[in-house]
Amino acid sequence: MIYYLSGPVTLLEPGLAVIDCAGVGYGCRVTAYTAGQLKLNQPAKLFITESIREDAHDLFGFISREEQQCYELLTSVNGVGPKAAMAILSAGPQNFTMAVMTGDEKLLTAAQGVGKKLAQRIILELKDKMGGSTATLDFSMGAAPVAAPTGNAAMANAALQELGYSPAEIAAALKGVDPGATTEEMIRHALRAMVLKG
Repeated sequence: MIYYLSGPVTLLEPGLAVIDCAGVGYGCRVTAYTAGQLKLNQPAKLFITESIREDAHDLFGFISREEQQCYELLTSVNGVGPKAAMAILSAGPQNFTMAVMTGDEKLLTAAQGVGKKLAQRIILELKDKMGGSTATLDFSMGAAPVAAPTGNAAMANAALQELGYSPAEIAAALKGVDPGATTEEMIRHALRAMVLKG
């Protein structure tokens, strides 16, 4: 099993990146999100999910473990193949997570090959898997969020935890957020705060 590939990017085309590992070029299918963070002839590290069939051996490369985990969740849904999953994730794992947590079908149907029924199935099957239950959230670390850990605040926390942020980081990023804001607005506020901090 290939866990990740690390080396210079020798070819970069829409949907494809080739990573040179000790003289061997590995062609990886990539999302537009990942491709946008790669530079030709610059070193890169891609986390790999393999797809082995009788007629093909495909490598799917992701810039982060979070994006890879989102891909694996998506392809676990009946009717979502690699092509549709990659199309959905081209907008980034944050947007995908936000779409599922907020039940936003439009964000999902914007991806090529994803219809309304499939978008509904994705949201239905993945919402709980992606931390939709407020009972599993940990608000004990760091500063307490301004909004109570219920409703939109809980959904925003769950989505941000799914992206790999710690409860302390999330609490700090959500400091000052409008308690009446929508889940989507809260997530955007937090992501902006983390980007500015970084």
